[in-house]
Amino acid sequence: MPQRLAPEREFTMRFTSTPRGARLARRLVSHRLNDWGHPYTTPVNETLTLITAELTANAVRHGHVPGRDFDVQLTLAEGTFRVEVTDTRAEKQPPSAPPTPDSTSESGRGLLLVAALADDWGVTPRPAAPGKTVWAELRVPAGGHPQTRSVAPRPAGSASAYGHDTESSPASERRRREAEWAVAVSLLVHGADRIAHH
Repeated sequence: MPQRLAPEREFTMRFTSTPRGARLARRLVSHRLNDWGHPYTTPVNETLTLITAELTANAVRHGHVPGRDFDVQLTLAEGTFRVEVTDTRAEKQPPSAPPTPDSTSESGRGLLLVAALADDWGVTPRPAAPGKTVWAELRVPAGGHPQTRSVAPRPAGSASAYGHDTESSPASERRRREAEWAVAVSLLVHGADRIAHH
């Protein structure tokens, strides 16, 4: 995992491990981003809100331990937003690369969305307690638009799901981000949208 920088901004909260807790986490992350100068309809807010929705839904669905909550932390450090979702279930780890879901399945698309939208993501053990943290990072240059990868995600070690970006032109970055959003919308229409309604 890359070395953590001291955050310029930070939001941390604990939520009940329920679909309602996941919805509340998503909404509060969106509100916080709006407060930090990234309004609701901007690419940064929409992207991080969707990433948060997927990670919190997975924490509720796959990381639930009766009587235990999950934590969400959103930080901004040197132009990189980081969302961390920590649950208390250590034995159920997400794969290092998202699997390709069955086209008829109504689940299994969450990590595909995270991999498509985030610049980096991974899983780390929870320090000094049982559980894990699933995290995702989004780099935002001074202009306020997320950077995009020009290489496809590839499996890697346990800390990070794939490597670093290579440079591309602003026009190709915009086209790539639009294509990623088209994939995300398509995936949501075919089953992942139920996360927001539970």
